[in-house]
Amino acid sequence: MDPFQKRTALRIALVSVVLASLASPIAWWVAREAAEESVVALANEESGRLLHRFNSINLSGPDAEQHAKAAAYAIAGGLFDIAEIYDTQGRKLAESLTAEGEAVEAQLPKHGAPHYSAASYESLKPSANRWLLRVFVPLRTSASDPKAPITGYFEGVRVVPNWQQDQIFSDSLTMALMVGLASLACGVVLYPVVVHLSADNARKAREVLESHIAMMEALGRAIAKRDSDTGAHNYRVAWIAARIGEELGLKGDAMQALIVGSFLHDVGKIGIPDAILLKPGRLDDTEMATMRTHVAQGESIVDGIGWLAGANAVVAGHHEKWNGSGYPRSLASDAIPLAARIFAVADVFDALCSKRPYKEPIGFDAAMAILDKDTGSHFDPGVMAAFRAIARKTFDRLAQASEDDTRALMEERVRVHFGM
Repeated sequence: MDPFQKRTALRIALVSVVLASLASPIAWWVAREAAEESVVALANEESGRLLHRFNSINLSGPDAEQHAKAAAYAIAGGLFDIAEIYDTQGRKLAESLTAEGEAVEAQLPKHGAPHYSAASYESLKPSANRWLLRVFVPLRTSASDPKAPITGYFEGVRVVPNWQQDQIFSDSLTMALMVGLASLACGVVLYPVVVHLSADNARKAREVLESHIAMMEALGRAIAKRDSDTGAHNYRVAWIAARIGEELGLKGDAMQALIVGSFLHDVGKIGIPDAILLKPGRLDDTEMATMRTHVAQGESIVDGIGWLAGANAVVAGHHEKWNGSGYPRSLASDAIPLAARIFAVADVFDALCSKRPYKEPIGFDAAMAILDKDTGSHFDPGVMAAFRAIARKTFDRLAQASEDDTRALMEERVRVHFGM
């Protein structure tokens, strides 16, 4: 299992456990409430049947109290341990209690004369091992018509026996466990789906990234060919810049922007005429002014391609100097983007140490002497300090490297910093 799959498994497991821990108590509560309501519904149905049987619905006649007492006596000892019947004025006509009812009557909350119009109930726990259900039912001439006139009130208390409490507990626990297991099972089922979708998205993202990098390389090589270069320069400076960036702790988007910007630093030269770009001799002032426009042209190119926008810092600032004498904006010190300051060191070091049509390479010590001399004027002292730590190894690694070798070096850094 790779790190991604481990992270996915842990996250899904965590979510499943959280869902189970939240859903199980809710399922417990719902199941318990449903059990209570079923007990109350059964009690209401049974009490209504008995009340109709003993003609205790109409409580206004001369025999109302006698009928009420007969009904209360019949109801108590069945589903109820306390049965009370009231007339429409709230006057208690009858009360009957079992032994259990007598034991709990004093623990019941007191209330005034009943005047409610809808059936309800309350659940009471007067002690740890005793559970009471108290129901309130308005009596009507028609049990099916909630708008029929109220003729009286029935109130009953059921002391839920231990066996029923155990059954409700068992049913609620079963429901809670089923919901918890269902939540965990969903996590198990979702894991391979999420891994598959994530792997597919990662593959597509990798393909898009690879196509972007391939386009970057193609564009960089096209510019290098116009500039009478094999293209190895772009690979070398991108690799050197990445190594300096690593010494300075660059990561993520900052490192990616540095690599892309280093590879495409001269992309604006695509707009420079060949007569100037390939001129073997020194450029005059007019030609130099035209040559310097490659910076602005490069900015317009990378700004027009969304994923290349991060390269702008290097493209726009790779000819700026620490002391402000560079171009095109004469930026100085920290006003120059860090990526451009890093690239400046990498670019000049590679130019000094590489063979060009118009020059031979110089040795490591001579190149470092030039860079040291220009530190504080051309180069950022902090960047130079980081480069010195890796300069010798960098020089030795590139000394006999072919274009394929330098491309492999750069691609290895790309894989590391682009997550490929």
